[in-house]
Amino acid sequence: MNNIATKLATAALLATGALALSHCANDPLTNMNAANVNPRELAAESRAALKDLYSRNPGARTLGAKAKGILVFPEITKAGFMVGGMGGNGSLIRNDGTIRDFYQTAGASYGFQAGIQQYGYALFLMDNSAFNNLNSSDGWEVGSSPSLVIVDQGMAASLSTATVNKGTYAFFFNQRGLMGGLGLQGSKITRIHPPR
Repeated sequence: MNNIATKLATAALLATGALALSHCANDPLTNMNAANVNPRELAAESRAALKDLYSRNPGARTLGAKAKGILVFPEITKAGFMVGGMGGNGSLIRNDGTIRDFYQTAGASYGFQAGIQQYGYALFLMDNSAFNNLNSSDGWEVGSSPSLVIVDQGMAASLSTATVNKGTYAFFFNQRGLMGGLGLQGSKITRIHPPR
């Protein structure tokens, strides 16, 4: 019983925090989140997650070779009970392999849902328009982007650099937990400035 109460409290807190984080790039919660990020650790975790994705999915490696940048969120937490939220931090790996920019993703969802899960995702930014969307002043509402393609296993097998050169491609990885369904609808990505 205590375990269920703890999960429900976590879900409510995450949903509230995600809703607040998704509305303003410079609000106190966003700044507090940034202050608690260790950029070296996050960069290392992002590189490791991308390397693992490449080892499991050759289609991702194919896209990575042509991408302007790859935004990797190594660990997202999603929880909910009727109202849900998700959030996590990530790094932008540029096409020259450098990491200089860090981001948070947050979002809220409504409807019948219950549970908690963790996963990661990577966004492959294939053109300058997708790359420039990252730094819009209010954050980038990912789920509303018409050029976003969620890549599943079947699609990943048919990807080639000849057929992919524009838009943004999303790969989910390392899913664990008890909540069904992954998506980016309603999530926002905002640049953060952790202490160096």
